[in-house]
Amino acid sequence: MNDDMIIEQKPKEYFDGRGAQVNPANKFLKTSYVQEHWEGIDEDSLMENKHTQYIEVFPKTIVNKVESPDVGSGYSMNPYQGCEHGCLYCYARNSHEYWGYSAGMEFEQKILIKKNAPQLLEELFKKESWEPEPIMFSGNTDCYQPIEKKLQITRTMLEVCLKYRHPVSMITKNALILRDLDILSEMAKLRLVHVMVTITSLNEDLRMVMEPRTVTYKNRLKVVNQLTSHGIPCGVMVAPIIPHLTSYDIPAVIEAAAKNGARRAGYTIVRLNGQIGVIFKDWLYKNFPDRAEKVWHHIEACHGGTVNDSRYGKRMRGEGQIAESIRQLFKISVKKFMPDPPEFSYDLSIFKRKGHEQLSLFDTK
Repeated sequence: MNDDMIIEQKPKEYFDGRGAQVNPANKFLKTSYVQEHWEGIDEDSLMENKHTQYIEVFPKTIVNKVESPDVGSGYSMNPYQGCEHGCLYCYARNSHEYWGYSAGMEFEQKILIKKNAPQLLEELFKKESWEPEPIMFSGNTDCYQPIEKKLQITRTMLEVCLKYRHPVSMITKNALILRDLDILSEMAKLRLVHVMVTITSLNEDLRMVMEPRTVTYKNRLKVVNQLTSHGIPCGVMVAPIIPHLTSYDIPAVIEAAAKNGARRAGYTIVRLNGQIGVIFKDWLYKNFPDRAEKVWHHIEACHGGTVNDSRYGKRMRGEGQIAESIRQLFKISVKKFMPDPPEFSYDLSIFKRKGHEQLSLFDTK
């Protein structure tokens, strides 16, 4: 089935509360279930289990080495795989196929949880070979997605980082991060943490269909305000920017973030690699049929005539006239609303391999 067939055979039912509306076949599986006809009796199979499933996995390591010319070298750790937030554009969707699931609705419905992540992290910090370097929460899926409220895996990992005085960076779009202000405030005093809050737009109607299970933009601005008021270095990620859909909001987002204390900003331009192209195009034509063609072609214009460009140095910022106009708008907005970003550097010198038992906040037994 090609992309156009998905659009032409649009189902009557729209699955509210979910981002993806399709489950593309997993390219790693030899067999898969497909729907031959939208009008057939099997169309409910996409939502045969409407509730999110949580599946425990048992990794042997939790910290991943990142080597990308776009973001530089470093490390990341992800307590969860898959994400209930349901953001349409999420590049992490493709990684769900490695686990045997679809990058579509199953990415939002089947969440893999790593309860042993804190123990693995502490074991790493105890190794003589480990040299402290900032680790990102999360390089893949949001570490503060809804299930974190119950499981507290991210919080426990932060407790480990504070215990060993190890630096971290964080990126999220969930207000649940405010639950951990106590730990983050202590880490900020030691120059061990920096946070970026993702705000793609200020249009709530758009958010509800593009990022259906995320916190409102208004509450994300409150997150920025609360973090900065507690002395926690915080910036905003206007990402990904979708031409002709969210690109108009760049100045407003940066202005609002600056008014709430953010002093740094970053951005990327959407790219639809792998199955994300199929998922996004289906969603785009269902939600914005009046402008879908223009949005799609503008994305193509940013990536040399296709919706995905995997070249380092180009894939995240794009190229061409439209990409350049976005870059200029972002640059001007930052210069206007965040003219003097404060310097920030992590303190790597205070890392203690044996930890600080008086700060031990979790039981390793």
